[in-house]
Amino acid sequence: MSTEGVAADVGRPRVRTGAGVVEGRTGPDGIAVFRGIPYAAPPVGALRFAPPAPPAAWDGVREAAAFGPTAPKVPYPATFAALLTDPEIPGDDCLNVNVWTPEPAPGAGLPVMVWIHGGAHTRGSAAVPVYDGTAFARDGIVMVSFNFRLGVLGYGLFPDAPANRGLLDQIAALQWVRDNIEAFGGDPARVTVFGESAGAISIGALLAAPRAAGLFHRAVLQSGAPEALPRPRVRAMARRMASLLKVDATARAFAATSLPDLMAAQAAVLRRSGPLLGGPAFGLVVDPDTLPVDPLDALTADADASGAVPLLFGWTTEEYRLWLAPTGGMRLLDRMGPLAVALARARTGKDRAAVRALRTALPGAGPAELAGQLLTDRLLRDPLRRLAGARRAAPSYLYEFAWCSGIPGLGACHALELGFVFDTLSVPEAAWLAGTEAPQELADAMHTAWVRFATTGDPGWEPWSGDGPPKVFGGPERDRTEVPVATRPVLP
Repeated sequence: MSTEGVAADVGRPRVRTGAGVVEGRTGPDGIAVFRGIPYAAPPVGALRFAPPAPPAAWDGVREAAAFGPTAPKVPYPATFAALLTDPEIPGDDCLNVNVWTPEPAPGAGLPVMVWIHGGAHTRGSAAVPVYDGTAFARDGIVMVSFNFRLGVLGYGLFPDAPANRGLLDQIAALQWVRDNIEAFGGDPARVTVFGESAGAISIGALLAAPRAAGLFHRAVLQSGAPEALPRPRVRAMARRMASLLKVDATARAFAATSLPDLMAAQAAVLRRSGPLLGGPAFGLVVDPDTLPVDPLDALTADADASGAVPLLFGWTTEEYRLWLAPTGGMRLLDRMGPLAVALARARTGKDRAAVRALRTALPGAGPAELAGQLLTDRLLRDPLRRLAGARRAAPSYLYEFAWCSGIPGLGACHALELGFVFDTLSVPEAAWLAGTEAPQELADAMHTAWVRFATTGDPGWEPWSGDGPPKVFGGPERDRTEVPVATRPVLP
């Protein structure tokens, strides 16, 4: 893509994209950052529940100094908002990308990493400070992040609208990367997607989605396994919202409803859903147009179309603690005693032998810890090990993040590894989840492994061969005594 006629001073680099010229900012570290570039048209009006449409071209130079609008969403409950920052930037043009690059010009041919954020398909954005891409660019990577539709707008299931619109947005963003990233110094033939939680679940779907074939070449799944939810479970969310709104459960009726009313109804139905409850939820579904087969089944089949894509994936040792500790769920399960373990067995289909194995591996574990580990196995470890054990042409690398948070009660919980992967422990918001004394040497090791995987396809340890432990990233155990998480350290 030519940049002829694009002039700028050194602090305001300009790049010509397919829709027009954008002007970013270069920091004192020499990293050029371009924020808020549209990859699709604003999903408003007739486009609210439609597939992503191409962005309008512009004349002149478009400012790309600030993050663009975030997708409409509802805030985290207070107990989680104390741990997980989730900026909200108003505006309609929420389908936008951000690029960090050490060399914003064609010909550099640098590896590319594309981040897909988590948030249970209902929250999160590319503007979360912990997701800053500076460290990746410092280490020779062109890093991209983007926003996509969430909740009912991205995943509400209607009879008169395409399913999996959030996934279609992600595919559109990856197509933008394919068509434009060379102008920012990236190599469109060396793209690694990486994501956490719902972002990792999305990558599992992208690996299986025919429309995404060839758009990326390596993949990292952090604490999220390929899955498709039963259609009735997802459809129930729209029906519950329709009942509250007193409208039909159709895209047409929802499109005629004001956005504030939609978000209020969404907030109400989300209070009765969660990763451990198994009830109605927003998420991906099998759909003939976007996701023809359950992604885990597709990825573990003999004729796996994504078998040539090297994979890096894993989990934290105590994923469940983020879901349970902030709400007092750990204390409640411990009070329930053996009943908690029995209910977890019923929810996961585990037998008594699995409980005995856990007791042997975790001497002294209480009912809450046993139940949490059973649920973590069911949601994450079991499907990811199944994926690792599939007969694939490309290698699979497993890891476990075992370091315990400095916030009492959280342990090695879900999402704790993010500040280490991005090497953003110095960002104040990283301390919300990790505490103020997270070890930089662990961030160095983990971040380097991700850079190495994106650059060479090898993170630095042996591929998983069907048995043996995963690569462990971690430090000394900390006290996990349950105390209110509101006692997080005061940030400097």
